[in-house]
Amino acid sequence: MENSLEEITQTKQGRSQLGLILRGLSMGVAEVIPGVSGGTLAFITGIYEELLVSIKSIDLTVMRLLFTGQFRQVWERVNGRFLMLLAIGMFIGVVCGVFGVTFLLETYPEILWSLFFGCILASIPYMLSQVSRFRLPAVLGFVLAASIAGYLCILQPIQAEPSLFYLFVAGALAISALILPGVSGSFILVLLGLYTTVIPSIKAFLSTFALEHFILLFVFGLGCLVGLAVFSRLLTYIYHHHRDITLATLSGFMLGSLVKIWPWRNPEVVLDKSTSLIRSIQESELTRSIFHNENLKIISEQFVSPGTYFSNPYTLYCIISMGVGATSVYALAKYGSKK
Repeated sequence: MENSLEEITQTKQGRSQLGLILRGLSMGVAEVIPGVSGGTLAFITGIYEELLVSIKSIDLTVMRLLFTGQFRQVWERVNGRFLMLLAIGMFIGVVCGVFGVTFLLETYPEILWSLFFGCILASIPYMLSQVSRFRLPAVLGFVLAASIAGYLCILQPIQAEPSLFYLFVAGALAISALILPGVSGSFILVLLGLYTTVIPSIKAFLSTFALEHFILLFVFGLGCLVGLAVFSRLLTYIYHHHRDITLATLSGFMLGSLVKIWPWRNPEVVLDKSTSLIRSIQESELTRSIFHNENLKIISEQFVSPGTYFSNPYTLYCIISMGVGATSVYALAKYGSKK
């Protein structure tokens, strides 16, 4: 049975403002990174159901109240405190992700990917533990989702002209990762060929406030709002009426996404930004400096063992980083509902 927003929020009154902001921050950072899902972090920190129902509550009635100036009713109807604190944290997380995590991905990608790998790997058994009964539909959902996610991870991204309509559609698709554990919004952008357009535009706008970047992000944001409004209703219905199948399927998506965040990957194909062409990596380019080349975006890689990695594998540090990631998930799962 689907719980109402009032019933859910009444059981969560003890949450601190800082706790919600930190949850939003972790989700914001996750949304910047291909292969990592903000929805996963929402689930393991205990806010997933409240997030779904809160987003779903934004409907035509809310729009009518908003345009008639009944702001207090709007605030109460949409669980304003929860969404506002989460949004503040997500904004901080996105900014930190754009400027901080992207820097680490260029300098120590192996260690950072290991951290995320550990997080996702530990999240899978946690989500599966929430499935009450493993019937055939749930098992099939898990296997099918893992297969689809793994296949998507090895697809070569398309080259796309960033028209405004295309950006709008991309925003509607990418925002699904906010409420869909195991699916990364940034990875969807990579597949659509827009990661190197949207992420740099965010960084450029925050640095220069240029109008061209504002227009691009505004249209992308509109797509996100529309996608969120539609997808939240669909997922909320499925989640509450077929919970076991939904959780098993989402767990499968997470398992398949591990392909994308394996720490040791030798670059094979890149997008050359100077020519807008996709080409194979030359042997002379296969050095660590490839991560610092702003004209190249790595879009296809070969998954290898640490012993056959083209650069320093930092094996010990990566193992430690995986352990930290896994431990963090269990800590968040244990204390997430208390803060």
